[in-house]
Amino acid sequence: MKVSVHAVNFTVDKKLVDFVQERMDKLEKYYDKVVSADVFLKVEKTSDKENKIAEVKMNVPGDDFLVKKQCKTFEEALELSAESLERLLVKRKEKISSHI
Repeated sequence: MKVSVHAVNFTVDKKLVDFVQERMDKLEKYYDKVVSADVFLKVEKTSDKENKIAEVKMNVPGDDFLVKKQCKTFEEALELSAESLERLLVKRKEKISSHI
């Protein structure tokens, strides 16, 4: 799967990009027809501790899934986003297989 990482308001390091790629690749076992994923990592300029936002837009044939999570760390936000996407992909796969 092609994963594009976009960092907003900061520069992203290689470790975080690798983490994103690895986590998104794991989603392919739930639904193998995923075309690509765009991951937007944002830092909000607030005094709030939970100022890291991970927004994942996943392209699958006939649909786009968008999940947005805000947490203290990007890893935590990505993990929550990936869990939401897992549920969406499983639901999508079940829906398609029930129509066949």
